[in-house]
Amino acid sequence: MDEKHKTKISKFLSLILRHKPEEIGLVLDENGWASVADLLEKSAAKGNNFTFEELQETVATNDKKRFAFDETKTKIRASQGHSIEVEIGFEEKIPPVILYHGTAERNVEPILENGLQKMARHHVHLSADIETARAVGVRYGKPVIFQVDTEKMTDAGFKFYVSANGVWLVDAVPPEFLKVL
Repeated sequence: MDEKHKTKISKFLSLILRHKPEEIGLVLDENGWASVADLLEKSAAKGNNFTFEELQETVATNDKKRFAFDETKTKIRASQGHSIEVEIGFEEKIPPVILYHGTAERNVEPILENGLQKMARHHVHLSADIETARAVGVRYGKPVIFQVDTEKMTDAGFKFYVSANGVWLVDAVPPEFLKVL
């Protein structure tokens, strides 16, 4: 399968599994899981045709590991980033001492004033390395990287989680725990 087709499937999955399952009439359970058979059938009915093999390849080769199958490969879900109500069941974890957040230059002042907010998502997304944060930030414009003092946040009682694809999650990051790199 060519990269263009894989990207098309990946973007479609992000829309359907993270934000708008109703666009194709797909039902997600409370943990964000959907039937693979239903996804394939309902996607095809709306003109987005792909096979189970193409779906498997898209999930397996996605560089950000945005999607996951259950053990039986009969269910699929997005790993994080939902704007709809789902309970992924993340386990609380102690984060590295420092994490990073990439954003566009135009967002720096509001973030310095209000901190990082989850906005329409369930959590603020943080990266374990600067390169990943920069790759996130560049998607929105000229990238700026924030360093997050997670050690002080943990000491202050903030809870951190990590998704299946290694994205660190927290409810918010107040400005006093942020530093622009």
